[in-house]
Amino acid sequence: MQGRSFRQNQNQDRIWLLAGTGDGPRLAAALGRHGWQVTVSVVTAAASRPYAGLGLERITVGPLQGPEAIVRTLQSEPAFSWVVDATHPFASQISADLKQACVAADQPLLRFERPLESGGTVRLLNGLAGLGRCSLDDQRVFLAIGGRHLPRAHAAAHAAGAEVFARCLPSADGLRQALAAGLPQNHLAVLRPLQGDVPGDIERALCRRWRIDSVVCRQSGGVTERLWRDLSGELDLTLLMLRRPAPPAGVVIVNSEEALLRCLAGTHQSPVEIKP
Repeated sequence: MQGRSFRQNQNQDRIWLLAGTGDGPRLAAALGRHGWQVTVSVVTAAASRPYAGLGLERITVGPLQGPEAIVRTLQSEPAFSWVVDATHPFASQISADLKQACVAADQPLLRFERPLESGGTVRLLNGLAGLGRCSLDDQRVFLAIGGRHLPRAHAAAHAAGAEVFARCLPSADGLRQALAAGLPQNHLAVLRPLQGDVPGDIERALCRRWRIDSVVCRQSGGVTERLWRDLSGELDLTLLMLRRPAPPAGVVIVNSEEALLRCLAGTHQSPVEIKP
């Protein structure tokens, strides 16, 4: 334990940031401007590209492989002052693994969560099982969720009586997942969220073209959720929104870049305890 304390004092400005492309690049840049040496971990090579030119100490690509592997990373690296979990709000297993590993390694951990949004006509659902219990007879429903969830979402919406439409990512895997879900080709749009010269224009056009009544999306916060809430009011859509999972208990949560920086600065010498 004494050896670890010495290493922390010698490396007190190092942060391990785990994030994607939504909030991560902005947070990494802000941390760098405030003097932190930042190591970033992302899942895919594509997710690493927005971090180019940010002056990171290091960037690693690939899944974390569970709490034991995270502990080994923490113990093999020069010590981090903090681990900052800024992964997607629905990546709940990653957040749980990070908490377990940080407790085991006596490693200070912060969770960055996008603030909850408001507005629009929203019906919060407890997962896709809740979608299957909706009454959607004669409704035209747009699935605006990740490709790996399309088979279950399509089955649930279809069972609830809806005619189902969806988007999928412009990749072989994305199209394969969508077609495997049983969606007709003319009910599919191949695009990335917020694609185009004016973000949201394509989503708006699709909802009008397909005469959509309801949109299945996630309470993930950020620009995508704000778009759907805005379109809900503009196009008279009902949002069937999958409720955000609760973060791991006992982890300190911040909801803005400013709050993150204040927390890091204010508790730098007195790390907040993470309760198992």
